[in-house]
Amino acid sequence: MFLYQPTSGYCYNSDSIFLVDFISSFKPKGELLDVGCGVGIISLILTRDFSLKTSIIDKQEKMLDYAKQNFALNGLEVKSYLGSFETHQTDDRYDFIVSNPPFYDASVTQSEDSHLNIARYAHHLPIEGFIKTVKTFLRPKGWFIFCYDAKQIDILLHHLRINRINPEKIQFVHSKLDRDSKLVMIAARNNSKSMTQILPPFVVFDDDSVYREKAMKAFERANTHSIKGDFE
Repeated sequence: MFLYQPTSGYCYNSDSIFLVDFISSFKPKGELLDVGCGVGIISLILTRDFSLKTSIIDKQEKMLDYAKQNFALNGLEVKSYLGSFETHQTDDRYDFIVSNPPFYDASVTQSEDSHLNIARYAHHLPIEGFIKTVKTFLRPKGWFIFCYDAKQIDILLHHLRINRINPEKIQFVHSKLDRDSKLVMIAARNNSKSMTQILPPFVVFDDDSVYREKAMKAFERANTHSIKGDFE
């Protein structure tokens, strides 16, 4: 799969590839919404690999244009929305809502590049409003699968619980076995009463800084080839 990314500004990274691999384990089907889609990497792979009717939303017109072009380039259909997810209005409801949202805390040193800033920092999509809006658009047994800053797991679980989107499976991502986790992937289900399962950690590199087997297989399954280019 070929896809375009901007020559400057935000580009997807391994977090999105690992999240796709995590989502794929749930065999998604039906209606899917990719929130903060960027160039569309997550929903592109999922739409290619599963039977999905896909919608995407992003507040940056530039990124949404890339995503739409990438869907067209790969012969895939998509419904797109430009704007903030928190103010999004549609009668559509979804079986799966997926996202690699901005999650860096506003207190850290921020990029002055507006595209990078919107893509990275949580104040552009505050978690409280984000999860509340997800609740609005999920079908009664729909899945919300996303990744976030592992250090904010307490906040995530709090807002998921109060919105009755039950975290069924949680997996922490570690760069190496002896390193703290900086990323967590959560699969939560609307109105579920299941107990939460903490999966074995996803460890990216071995002691020699070589990708471990699980990480390598995630890249192989994604099978993407990125091209840097700007659309007029």
